[in-house]
Amino acid sequence: MFKPTNGLKISLAPLGGLILVATAATQLSGCVVRAGVAVPAPAPPAVYVAPAPPPVAEADVQSSEPPPPLPVYAQPPCPVEGYIWTPGYWAWAPAGYYWVPGTWIAPPRVGLLWTPGYWGFVGGVYVFHAGYWGPHVGFYGGVNYGFGYGGVGFAGGRWVGNSFAYNQSVTNVNVTVVHNTYNETVVNNVTVNRVSYNGGAGGISAAPNAQERLAAAEPHVQPTAQQHQHVQQAAANPALLAKNNGGRPSIAATPHAAAFNAPGVVGAHGAAAPPPHMSPAATHPGGPPANAAAHGQPGPGQKPKGHPKSPEPKHEEKTAQR
Repeated sequence: MFKPTNGLKISLAPLGGLILVATAATQLSGCVVRAGVAVPAPAPPAVYVAPAPPPVAEADVQSSEPPPPLPVYAQPPCPVEGYIWTPGYWAWAPAGYYWVPGTWIAPPRVGLLWTPGYWGFVGGVYVFHAGYWGPHVGFYGGVNYGFGYGGVGFAGGRWVGNSFAYNQSVTNVNVTVVHNTYNETVVNNVTVNRVSYNGGAGGISAAPNAQERLAAAEPHVQPTAQQHQHVQQAAANPALLAKNNGGRPSIAATPHAAAFNAPGVVGAHGAAAPPPHMSPAATHPGGPPANAAAHGQPGPGQKPKGHPKSPEPKHEEKTAQR
């Protein structure tokens, strides 16, 4: 067996030390040893990560057929001061068009207004442009949804500081619940009809004006969780499918979001009676007939003539004293 001599042991000692130093250096994390000097390892190559897809609510929905005409219905009174009216509209699902009832909604924060969604004819198909919240009302296809949404802007109310004031000439409010109101005559410069889409055969011919283009460039806030719940509940209700209700849904508008069986639900004109458990006031279908414009009556979503005004507080006090 080979046995190193003392001289060999001495000569190998420096070499062994050098090997130990080199081994320790190579075990250092992220370092490369070059001639006994630790050099940082190069950074790993950048990996491209695709951005997350937009939420479903922002995605455009397409249909090969136009949406039905807007149903005619009355507006439930505002249930809570500060709520803003969001008009009903036709949405699309694999089963066909279904009605999303108009409803009162709490805005995400003070100062925001609702721009309704609308259908537009683009590239041979009908595309739905989702609604949004913003400091100003943008373009919504020129569609006359009524109750202040006459096709351009919003005349149903405005922000005064941190409070929302309601225009009683076009908005159904009860002054015992809502105290911040005003009366301002609204001049309707658009044709009163029930057309629910922009462009295409029979569609509304309207393009964004300068103010609406500026509003489109402003920061927007997506629909609230309550609005999403409202749409999901409408999509799950077979009675709201256009093919089942003939374009006249029995639940055309609600005082609260996703409250389709609560008192105060309003049906479209000519629709089947709402569920029997609702109060008589809630079952009365609102609005004039489909040819209302031809008879000088309000169109879809318009406040009918002879609409009872909200009771004044003084009148209620006198009644209580009797």
